[in-house]
Amino acid sequence: MKESIPPILRPEHQAPVTLAAIAAEFELDWATPASEVSVSGISMNTNDLRPGDLFVAMPGLKTHGANFVAAAIDKGAVALVTDAAGLALLENVGLPTLILESPRNHLGDLAAFVYGNRAGNMPLLFATTGTNGKTSTSYLLEGILRQLGETTGLTSTAERHIAGEIIVSRLTTPESPEMNALIARMKEKGVTAAVLEVSAQALTQRRVDGLHFDVSAFTNLSHDHLDDYGTMQKYFEAKLELFDPARSDKAVISLDSDYGSRAAELISIPKVTVGSHGQAEADYLVSIDEENAMFTAFSLTGPEGKLSSHIPIIGSHMAANAGLAIVMLLQAGFEFERIASAIAGGIRAYLPGRTERVSGDTGPTVYVDFGHSPDAFLNTLAAVRKVTPGRVLMLFGADGDRDASKRPDMARVSAEGCDILVITDHHPRFEDPASIRKTLMDAAREARPELEIFEVSPPEAAIRKAVSLVGEGDAILWAGPGHQDYRDIRGVRTVYSARQEARDALREHGWS
Repeated sequence: MKESIPPILRPEHQAPVTLAAIAAEFELDWATPASEVSVSGISMNTNDLRPGDLFVAMPGLKTHGANFVAAAIDKGAVALVTDAAGLALLENVGLPTLILESPRNHLGDLAAFVYGNRAGNMPLLFATTGTNGKTSTSYLLEGILRQLGETTGLTSTAERHIAGEIIVSRLTTPESPEMNALIARMKEKGVTAAVLEVSAQALTQRRVDGLHFDVSAFTNLSHDHLDDYGTMQKYFEAKLELFDPARSDKAVISLDSDYGSRAAELISIPKVTVGSHGQAEADYLVSIDEENAMFTAFSLTGPEGKLSSHIPIIGSHMAANAGLAIVMLLQAGFEFERIASAIAGGIRAYLPGRTERVSGDTGPTVYVDFGHSPDAFLNTLAAVRKVTPGRVLMLFGADGDRDASKRPDMARVSAEGCDILVITDHHPRFEDPASIRKTLMDAAREARPELEIFEVSPPEAAIRKAVSLVGEGDAILWAGPGHQDYRDIRGVRTVYSARQEARDALREHGWS
């Protein structure tokens, strides 16, 4: 079954903006005679275009958006912005048209203007970036904001939240017209504070243009996305773009990865640091008070004093994420005593697909997790090991058509951290899944030749094999699928739920 793509979210009642106002704001020339026309939205993609939109026709990798102007008109576009190259492709435009060179570089600002996202009428905006921990930090931050009485919004890899409404995500960080429309929708619904997960690709591809963040956080940096950036240095530099004064007012930097200290040295905006490994140079320190299968208790110590709380998820790295979220709130102006009081009884947050327990009270404990990097595997395996009295079984596959250089390290870390290893498929996309599995199997066997390792495909069979290998007191960590409800097989998003497959496998083996 093919997965349906969630719709783009826009404000329900958008005040129109005149094309003349846009021309004046951005000092644009008219390609066709001016007319009394107003726009109520903006789109760069005819698939998402709605009647009343301003269509931005930009040069793309394979073709120019001007080739789709006729389709845009059919969909209801009332005005056009394009560059000189786009105009040259149009014999008879048929729409009031403004000329803007390098339109991609101005798309976010155009969208912000159309949707009225201006300084002074925005909710508090928080951003998180890093290889791992973005989503967890974002959910924990949103949870604390709710406990502080704020009406919250969130956009993450997993979901969009708007004042209590939950919508499945399309991309970790959508294109700038969708992002600005989403913020406008949040404002319309009374959101007072919004948390945005910002990927490196979002910064490189200008998807958060038009937005300015009150506080941004750096979680960590580890091996990932080298298929996009080539080197760790370029990947690091992409992340640092979030901390430019044009994008963010203040920064909170975790020192828990080697790149944290480097980020703290390079970032010029006001910043504070957080550590959970006893770093003497950190402004704030997170310490673990208790770890068990149900929660992780921690304390945060800083210039304002010490507070204690707990999170409903395993792992010291998750407590570090909670500490980072708390410090972000302090930097935004929330009082220390108020935060301490609000979370004294624990942080109330549900983190979909983040070391999420999907098993019952008896039998093996099964966790599904979205982690898909060596560092994520390392931290999550350690967390599961700490609360598991018996054996730990690791089940995972690797993404096809994504950074292949990290696959051997994923397999090595998995083999070194578990008692039984099952290797299966994940999103093969257009790669041969058997070839991906072979790379993982070879690296795992090289790392630990004596380890009990199984290769099982497809994942529906793999989870059933995994459950058959463990018992009471043991744990299964199924890394990769997490919250996702599909598998990408040759470009088709096939409906699929690791959570449900795991529960079905447990029931079939007699566990509740």
